[in-house]
Amino acid sequence: MRDFYEAVWAGLPDDPQPWAWTRRRALLLGELRPGDRVLDLGCGTGRFVAAARDAGADVVGVDIAERALERARRVAPGADLRLVSDDGTLPLGHGEVDLVWCSEVLEHVPDTAGFLTEVRRVLRRGGRLLLTVPDHGRLKRTLLALARYEPHYDPLGQHLRFYSRRSLTAVLHDTGFDGVRLAPLGGPPLLRQAIVARAVRA
Repeated sequence: MRDFYEAVWAGLPDDPQPWAWTRRRALLLGELRPGDRVLDLGCGTGRFVAAARDAGADVVGVDIAERALERARRVAPGADLRLVSDDGTLPLGHGEVDLVWCSEVLEHVPDTAGFLTEVRRVLRRGGRLLLTVPDHGRLKRTLLALARYEPHYDPLGQHLRFYSRRSLTAVLHDTGFDGVRLAPLGGPPLLRQAIVARAVRA
């Protein structure tokens, strides 16, 4: 898995603007509380690390690819940036963070339950998870089936999992999260780009 994403990052620009950057940045900053210790999980080039740090948070950025962290060190100099362990373990202790920001990452992970269990481990009791995944609601699935099924579900693509509101809610409950609340990122159903999920570590 690491080798795959090292290769992906090798082919990307030095600092690609994150997808829906303005909207997602506002989403993260709106969730921050004074003094929060934040984990940006799947931090990429570090733009969200820098934004949260500028807003006063104590931020740790974690990624699976060293090439991503090389870029993040340039975007957020001096930030606390760490590499995921070879076995998939997050490089933090139990209950170390108040908020995990995991945006447009979960769909790239082969073991959803294992990944979310690790997220829960590093959150303190009552800590919050804020994540986004691409929206795969009924209307979007129907349109994809009619018009773009093959390219969207390309087995060589980066997206390994696809979530509906129901499946995302279920997997969060199954991995020990409470207070799951979902909202759309975007406008009317046809324009919704992502599902925003908020949950609390039980």
